[in-house]
Amino acid sequence: MVSALAGVMTSVIGKLTVLLGEEYAKLKGVHREVEFMKDELSSMNALLQRLADVDRDIDVQTKEWRNQVREMSYDIEDCIDDFMKSLGQTDMSKAVGLVQSVLQQLNALRARHQISSQIQGLKARVENASKRRMRYKLDERTFETSTSRAIDPRLPSLYAEPDGLVGIDQPRDELIKCLMEGVGASVQRLKVISIVGFGGLGKTTLANEVYCKLEGQFQCRAFVSLSQQPDVNKILRNILSQVCPQEFPSTDIWDEGKLIDAIRDVLKNKRYLVVIDDIWSTQAWRIIKCSLCVNDLGSRIITTTRSIDIAKSCCSPHHDRVYEIMPLTTANSKSLFFKRIFGSGDICPPRLEEVSSEILKKCGGSPLAILTIAGLLANKGSTNEEWESVYNSIGSTLEKDPGVEEMRRILSFSYDDLPHHLKTCLLYLSVFPEDYEIEKDRLIRRWIAEGFINTDGGQDLEEVGECYFNDLINRSMLQPVKIQYDGRVDSCRVHDMILDLLTSKSTEENFATFFGDQKQKFMLQHKIRRLSLNYYSQEHIMVPSTAIISHCRSLSIVGYAEKMPSLSKFLFLRVLDIENGEEMESNCFEHVRKLFQLKYLRLNVRSISALPEQLGELQHLRTLDMGCTKIRKMPKSIVQLQHLTCLRVSNLELPKGIGNLQALQELSDIKVNRDSLASCLLELGNLTKLRILGLCWCLVDVHSNKEILMDNLVSSLCRLGRLNLRSLSIQSNYRYSRIDFLLDSWFPSPYLLQKFQMGMFYFFPRVPAWVASLNKLTYLDINIDPVEEGALEILGDLPALLFLWLTSRSAAPEQRLIVSSDMFISLKEFYFTCWSNGEGLIFESGAMPGLEKLRLPFDAGSGLDFGIQHLSSLRHLAVEIICIGATVRDVEALEEAIRNTADLLPYHPTLEIRTWDDEHIVKEEQGNAEEEIQASG
Repeated sequence: MVSALAGVMTSVIGKLTVLLGEEYAKLKGVHREVEFMKDELSSMNALLQRLADVDRDIDVQTKEWRNQVREMSYDIEDCIDDFMKSLGQTDMSKAVGLVQSVLQQLNALRARHQISSQIQGLKARVENASKRRMRYKLDERTFETSTSRAIDPRLPSLYAEPDGLVGIDQPRDELIKCLMEGVGASVQRLKVISIVGFGGLGKTTLANEVYCKLEGQFQCRAFVSLSQQPDVNKILRNILSQVCPQEFPSTDIWDEGKLIDAIRDVLKNKRYLVVIDDIWSTQAWRIIKCSLCVNDLGSRIITTTRSIDIAKSCCSPHHDRVYEIMPLTTANSKSLFFKRIFGSGDICPPRLEEVSSEILKKCGGSPLAILTIAGLLANKGSTNEEWESVYNSIGSTLEKDPGVEEMRRILSFSYDDLPHHLKTCLLYLSVFPEDYEIEKDRLIRRWIAEGFINTDGGQDLEEVGECYFNDLINRSMLQPVKIQYDGRVDSCRVHDMILDLLTSKSTEENFATFFGDQKQKFMLQHKIRRLSLNYYSQEHIMVPSTAIISHCRSLSIVGYAEKMPSLSKFLFLRVLDIENGEEMESNCFEHVRKLFQLKYLRLNVRSISALPEQLGELQHLRTLDMGCTKIRKMPKSIVQLQHLTCLRVSNLELPKGIGNLQALQELSDIKVNRDSLASCLLELGNLTKLRILGLCWCLVDVHSNKEILMDNLVSSLCRLGRLNLRSLSIQSNYRYSRIDFLLDSWFPSPYLLQKFQMGMFYFFPRVPAWVASLNKLTYLDINIDPVEEGALEILGDLPALLFLWLTSRSAAPEQRLIVSSDMFISLKEFYFTCWSNGEGLIFESGAMPGLEKLRLPFDAGSGLDFGIQHLSSLRHLAVEIICIGATVRDVEALEEAIRNTADLLPYHPTLEIRTWDDEHIVKEEQGNAEEEIQASG
C-alpha cells in the first residue's frame, strides 16, 4: 500500500520543509511543531518504504496503522495548502491605505492563529501514530523472517499437458525455426532469443514447449526459473546439476566464481540449450550469462522476461532476437475457454455465446485469465444468469476465489517489482475507464499536477514523466496503442486484468473512488481523495450525500453528466478532467475560479464558449486544455498565470500581454487574422521557453495589415528559433492564404527544430532555404509544387529525418525523380502525394535503407518500374492507383504486380491498395481502339 502513500508523503515532507524556510520564519510558536512533524514523518516514510517489500506478510494491526498515517498525511498537506493560500491573500505588500493595511494585518493574525491551532492538532496525531508504532513494536513484528515458503505459481506451466494447449503451435514453430537457422553451417554462432510479454501471456509455457521439442538435438540442457530476488548461487548450482549430471562434491559451499568456472568448463566444447525463465533484473542476467560461454557449436539460449529493456540486454543487436509474445486470437481464446469448461473447443450453448464473448473480451487474450475464469465457471451451472453474475463480479467479489487470487498474485509480481514512484504513477491509471485510450502527454501532465513526479537538479518535469511512462511500457504494464514514427509510444491502454488489479488496490488504499461501470465501489469510510465518474455506462450516477468530497484532489468525468457535483464543494482539487459532456451548461464551471490548488484543467465539452474572467486567480495552473470547446477568446486575466506551461485552444485569439506567460512551453492553436493585434504577435518572441507552437494563418493579400502582422510573426519566429522552439505547425486553411514569407526570411535557421508541419492549400515553390540546415529535424510535412530532383536532394541530405510527407500538385514534367542510395539514410516513413506524377518516382538499389512505411501514388498506365524491390526494410506499403485513362485489366494487372513484388521483399510488408478516379476507367473496347490509333500513328 505504500504506493498510495509515496506520492502524498513526499509532497507533505517537501511542504513542511518549505514552512521551515525563511519565508515562513515569522510563524512563531509553530516552528518547533512543524520541525517535529517533518522529522517524524520522514522516519515513518522510511518504515513505509520497507513495508512495501514485505507487503503480503503485514499483519492487520500494521495495515491499520499504515492507513491512519496515509489519511493523516493527506490532512496535513491540505492544512498547509490552505494556510499558504490564506497567507498569500494577506500579503502586506498589496495593502493600499491605512484601513486596508489594518484589515490585512487582522487577517494575517487570524490566519496564523488558525494554522497554529491546526498544527497543534496535527502534531498530536503524529505523536499518537508514533506512540502506536512503538507500543505495538510494528518494526520488529513486520520484519521477522518467515519460515513459510510460497509455492512457485509457474510450476503448472512447466508440466502442462500438450493436448491442453491452444494457440501455441504457430509461435512455437516460429521460434524453433529461428533458433535452428544456421545449424549445420561451418561457423555456428551462439544465438539468444528473448521472449517478452506481461504476466499471464504464457511465456514460460511457450519456452518449455520449445525446450521439449529441441532438447534431444543438444548435448547439454538446462531450464531454470528465477524469482524477483533470485539466489544466484542456487541458480548456478541448478544449471550445473542439469548440464553435468555427475556429482560435484560440496557445491553448497562454492562461491559464484567457482560455480561459473565449473559450468563454463562443461559447456565450452558442448552444443547446449539453456532456458533462463522470468528474468527480473539485468544484474541477475549479467552474472548468469558469465557461466554460458560463447562457442561456435550452434548453442542456443532462451530467456523470458516481462521487461523489453531486459529482453534487449539479453540479446546482441546482430544475431539474436527479441520475440514479443502476443495475446491469443479471438478464435484461440474461445477454443481454450470452451475446452476448459466443456471438454471441447467447439462446444458452446447458444444461450451463452453473448456473455462468453464479453468475458473473453475482458480476458484480453491472456491464457492465464481465460483458464482462471473458465475454471471458475466449470464449477457453476451453465445458465446465463450464473455466467452474467461471474462477468459482473470480475475484479471485485471474485477476489475471494482461490483461482482468481492465484492469477492476481502472478499479475502482482510485475506490480510489486516496480519502484515506489512508478507504483504510484501506475495506480493512477485506475481512474480511466476500461478499454480507454490514454494519451501520453495528458497522463504525464496529470502526474505532474498530482505531485507524483519529483526531480533533482532542475530536471524538466515533462522529460522525467516521459521516462516514467516509457519504463511502464518497457515493463509490459501498459499496452502501446499509437506508436510514433520515431518509435515512441504516443498512447496506451491498460489490460483489463491489470486494470482490475489496480482498481482493487486503489480501493483498498483509498487512492481513488469510482462510480459507474463494474468498478463501482461504495467503500466511503474515508474522505474521497480522487473521484472517477463514468457516465458512459450509467447515465444517472449520483455521488452519495454521505461522501466527503471536499478533500478530493482529482475529479475525472467521462460521458454526459446531467447532475455533476458542484465544483464549489471541491476545495483542494488539483486535477479537473471532463470529457464528452456535450450538453453541460457553462455555469457549471463558474466555480472553477475558486479551485486555488488547480494545476490541470481539461474540458472536452463542446458547449462551453467562455471561462470565468477570474481565471487568472488560479496561480498554480500548469495545463489549460480547451481544444474541443467553442472557446476562441481567453479571459484577459490569463496572462497572470505565471506557472502555465501548456495552453491548448483551437483557433485562439492571442490575448494582449501573452508575453507575460514566461513558463509557457506549448501554445496551440493560435489564429492570425485581420483582427489580430500586431503587438501580440511581436510578444510571442518573449516566450523564451516555448517548444511547441501551432498557428493558423488566415490572412490574404487584400488585408491591409497583412505586412505588419507578417513582419512581427517572422520576427518572433526568428527569436524563438534561436531559443527553444522544437515544433512548428502552420496551417493556411484559406485557399488564398499564403505563407511564402517563410521561404527565405527565417534567419538564423531554427537549429533545435525537430518537427515542421504544413496545412492544406499553400505550396512552397521550392524547399525553403532554412530547411537544409536543420540537422535535428525528424518530422517534415511539407507542400512543394512542382517537385523537382533538386528538392529531393535537399531533403535527402537531412541527417536525422525519420518521417517525410511530401505533397505536390505535380512533378516536374519529363523528369524522373530518383532516390539514390546516399539519400534519406535515416528515413522510417515516407508518404508521397502527387496526382500528376510526370515520369514518376524511382528508388535505386540501396535507397532508403531503413524505410519501413511507404505510401505513394501509381498511374495505372505507367507500369511498376519504381524500384520498390530495392526497399529491403519495408514493412507496410500503401498504394493509391490513379485510374484515369486505364482499363479494368490495367488496374488488375498493376494490383497483381504490386502484390507479387511486395511478397518478394524480406519482411513481406502488409499491403493496402486504394483506387482513385474509378469513374474514369475506360471500357476495354475504347482502350483497344486508342492503342491501335497510337500504334498506327
